[in-house]
Amino acid sequence: MATKVAVTGHMELSAETVPLVRAELERLLRMFEPSGLVGLSCVAAGADSLFAESVLAAGGRLVAVLPSRDYRAATVRPDHAETYDRLTAAADEVLVLPFETVSREAYEAANAVLLERADRLVAIWDGQPSAPEKAGTMADIVSGARSAGLAVDVVWPSGASRQTAPAAG
Repeated sequence: MATKVAVTGHMELSAETVPLVRAELERLLRMFEPSGLVGLSCVAAGADSLFAESVLAAGGRLVAVLPSRDYRAATVRPDHAETYDRLTAAADEVLVLPFETVSREAYEAANAVLLERADRLVAIWDGQPSAPEKAGTMADIVSGARSAGLAVDVVWPSGASRQTAPAAG
C-alpha cells in the first residue's frame, strides 16, 4: 500500500541548515516502504526540493504539484532552475493546476491538493506563526493538515536557521 507524504516548508534555508534537514529527512523517510513511498511537492527552492530529492533517494516516487502554467517562468530563480527541471523530469506525475499565472489563489489551491492527496505532512518549519497577510503559509497548512486528521512531522533540527537575506541569483 502506498504512503503519500506531502511537504511544506521554508524556501530560505541557511547553507548550514541544508545538511541538517537532509539528514533528518533521510531518517524520517526510512519508516516507509520505499516501493510504496509517494512524495508530493511543489518543488520550490529550499524545503520542497530537499524533500523531493530525499524521497527519490529513498527509492520513492515523486508527484510534482505546480500551482500554475507559468510557475517555472514566474517563480524559479536561475540558481534553482537546474534542480527544478531535474526534479520535475524525475517525477512520476506532474500535476499543473488550471491557473494561467501564479497567484495567492493558485498557491492556496496547490496547498489544498497536497493535503487532499496526502496521508501525512512533513513541515520543514521553524514553528513560527506567519504574518496575517500571508495566507497559505506553513502555520495554515500544518493547522489544515491536523484538522483533516493527517499526521504531521515537523522537521527543524537543532541548529537549523533561515537565511536572513535572499540568496543572490
